[in-house]
Amino acid sequence: MAKTAEVAAPFLKWAGGKGQLSHQIDRHLPVPLKTGKLKRYVEPFIGGGAVFFHVAQHYTVSEYVISDTNPELILVYKSIQENVDELIHHLSNLQHDYNALNTESREVYFYEHRTALNALKTEIDLAQPVNTVGFQRAAQIIFLNRTCYNGLYRVNRKGEFNVPYGRYKNPRICSPSNLRAVSQTLNRATIRFGDYAACEDAIDDQTFVYFDPPYRPISKTASFKAYAKTDFNDDEQLRLAQFYRMLDEKNAYLMLSNSDPQNTNPEDTFFLDAYEGFQIERVQALRMINSNAQKRGPVNELLILNY
Repeated sequence: MAKTAEVAAPFLKWAGGKGQLSHQIDRHLPVPLKTGKLKRYVEPFIGGGAVFFHVAQHYTVSEYVISDTNPELILVYKSIQENVDELIHHLSNLQHDYNALNTESREVYFYEHRTALNALKTEIDLAQPVNTVGFQRAAQIIFLNRTCYNGLYRVNRKGEFNVPYGRYKNPRICSPSNLRAVSQTLNRATIRFGDYAACEDAIDDQTFVYFDPPYRPISKTASFKAYAKTDFNDDEQLRLAQFYRMLDEKNAYLMLSNSDPQNTNPEDTFFLDAYEGFQIERVQALRMINSNAQKRGPVNELLILNY
């Protein structure tokens, strides 16, 4: 395992991020991964990347494949991997300009950049190296993530980022030392853009796959799953379950996280039915994204294992 000057931590605030669960998840990781007997780690819904960073810095794996269907997210990861210093340059400029403003002007500045981000919906060619415009856009995405409400990444049906201003007094927009540690860790990874099923070619019996898909809402109002303009509905959850079963037949080691619908409805057996025959563990998470503060607090989440 390569060493970095600083522990690489998730650089984005991410609803449903696994930073607080990393120690609980670690207890459920497969023994062959912990003992260096697996050669590949695959994470098809990379999101904030907390589990990837944990595994990459605690265990010996020779190959990493991470991917996502969110092009803006993949642009940021590629930017950090390819030229972190240029990204830091643009992000530091945003932080300097933002910090120089008063409270009212900061809010205006936020919405100006949100509008600019949504106005430039030109296709990003993620198959090519990131160019100057790409680095500027990646910095803008991180800036909005660090200053928006609850650090959510949410888009509407048009694919437009629509999270409001967060009103934080002193948000940490740019952390050069962490971004450099993240870049060093990402140098060992292959970054892909696309649907989770496109990772199938990288998965065999020497692979551990961690799935962290958009969570199934546990209530009618819990809808923080719009990380892309397409909806990850129950049909998509079941399609993923079928993919999981297909990988199980390849003897890959699999772990999948999702919400526990029985937090609110003890009779909801959606995941128990979809993953019948697999081991299902419950871990406790503290979720803070509910708009009603009285409804924030510990909830059960599911870990679905095939080992």
